[in-house]
Amino acid sequence: MCGIVAVIGSRDAAPLLLEGLRQLEYRGYDSAGIATLQGKDLHCLRAKGKLNNLTVRVDSEGAPGLCGIGHTRWATHGKPEEHNAHPHRDGSGRVAVVQNGIIENHRALREELTAAGVSFQSETDTEVIPHLIAAQLQLMGVDEGDGNGNVLLEAVQAVLPRLQGAYALAVLWADAPGALVVARKAAPLLIGLGEGEFLCASDTPALAGFTRTILPMEDGEVALLSPLGIELYDAEGARQQRTPTTLSGSDHIADKRHFRHFMLKEIHEQPETARLWVDRHLPVGLTAANPVALPFDESFYEGVERIQILACGTSRHAALVGAYLLEQFAGLPTTVFYASEFRYAPPPLAPHTLTIGVTQSGETADTLAALSMDAKRRQAHDQPGYAPKQLGVTNRTESSLARQVPHILDIGAGIEVGVAATKTFLGQLLAFYGLAVAFAARRGHRSETEISALLEELRALPQHLEHLVEHHDKGSEALAPRFADTQDVIFLGRGINYPIALEGALKLKEISYIHAEGYPAGEMKHGPIALLDAQVPVVSIAVPGLVFDKVLSNAQEAKARDAQLIGVAPEGPDTALFDELLAVPEMSEWISPLLTVIPMQLLSYHIAAHRGLDVDQPRNLAKSVTVE
Repeated sequence: MCGIVAVIGSRDAAPLLLEGLRQLEYRGYDSAGIATLQGKDLHCLRAKGKLNNLTVRVDSEGAPGLCGIGHTRWATHGKPEEHNAHPHRDGSGRVAVVQNGIIENHRALREELTAAGVSFQSETDTEVIPHLIAAQLQLMGVDEGDGNGNVLLEAVQAVLPRLQGAYALAVLWADAPGALVVARKAAPLLIGLGEGEFLCASDTPALAGFTRTILPMEDGEVALLSPLGIELYDAEGARQQRTPTTLSGSDHIADKRHFRHFMLKEIHEQPETARLWVDRHLPVGLTAANPVALPFDESFYEGVERIQILACGTSRHAALVGAYLLEQFAGLPTTVFYASEFRYAPPPLAPHTLTIGVTQSGETADTLAALSMDAKRRQAHDQPGYAPKQLGVTNRTESSLARQVPHILDIGAGIEVGVAATKTFLGQLLAFYGLAVAFAARRGHRSETEISALLEELRALPQHLEHLVEHHDKGSEALAPRFADTQDVIFLGRGINYPIALEGALKLKEISYIHAEGYPAGEMKHGPIALLDAQVPVVSIAVPGLVFDKVLSNAQEAKARDAQLIGVAPEGPDTALFDELLAVPEMSEWISPLLTVIPMQLLSYHIAAHRGLDVDQPRNLAKSVTVE
């Protein structure tokens, strides 16, 4: 969730902080704030709402100093009001803190501090941290004016063991104007290295315009930053030495180009996402034994008898399509779990299991924690067949996920700013198509002819997507006003397209705030049909294949209850029953999810845009869910 930025160097901090926060605003936009140090004067400005409100305050009031911290908030504890905005300060106003994460024991710490005479100004969990640091400085006997960066570092190191939960934080102290301290535990934090200056942030977009040399912090690490360099320590206080890495490419820079919203741009980028995937994974010269180029050696595939997939939200819908492919095309038993539920109710351990974590950001807290818990359970087992084998599917190769699991499948979709995932969903789907083909070939579950047919359809995908996006962008824009005042929508799908019905419903909920639900079409008559009347549109995904006729029958059942019927299907006599047809090309059922999702993304987008809503930053949501 929240985005944090910290900077120290030879340039005015405020512009760097504001630009960093602008690049991170997709992580949260309930409020924003910065604190800067000029000499030993700490200046703090905060504003409710989006970053523009803070920018206005900085422009009018000023925020001088060469050192500072900033925050854009997704509210967890306390309403999105200015008094709950970060940075938070101690009672003297001389210690300032920004934080991403949740301090789970904040109530107990708050009670302790209140009993000691501390007066709190917010309802947030974060505010206990500056008070604890200030109390530690007092305990250390530091007089005002006698501080320095090492003293602040020592105080922060003493306080951190008292914090239970997840955090990435940055700390300023008025008595140490040439230093700032940053720390992380189960929340992402990266340090960008410039010339005589350093910038620390929650994610790479904030760093890309500053430097391409980065140092991702590891769990439990604390760092002291000054214009002279970085001192990095582990949780036990031991000094660490680690080589920085380099950001590659230009896909960390967000550019909306001529599009009205980032989401629309990212929908239009999906043909290119598919083209890059085909070029990377289906090059000329592949063999029948190895029909898709994935970054794994043969040992990765050996011994896998079952798969479990851990994911949340849109990533889970991609995982459900993946499970269908892995079971039905590759013959591998596959189960999908909500990562948040798996953590607390895991299934009994089974041997020879590949565990796949799916998270576009690579920072989803529930997924990372579930993967960690599963690995620990398996490491504790004394039989080799139970040893952990884990794969991460992500759009961020520099993420926590990539450092946590041994195998990574990079979906390569480029930066996605819109909170509602579109091109990263397509990238995740393609990753599973690649895995299914690779396993099917090695297990002999599909003939060379069947595999070749699927691969040819995948090679033709970019062209189909290009046509679909252009066609449905115009068509959905014209259709959207009819549904702008709708209160409820039902999405129906079967088989491999049931997850696409779930994803269509989720997209509409996320950005238009219209209640929507996805159901297996055959389940409609087992209760949900009671919801239908002339005011409830039904979107039915009907693709020729095993259950085509049954899907059409389910659609007829909805139409008989006066529901407005929208079909996502190839044009033909069988689909004349639909009141509106969002046409897709003729295709095999295997490949259909990659195409049927496009009209639903665009319809959701245009409904939300017609309603005048903030499509890229929908209320109450954030791009990366880094808290439980």
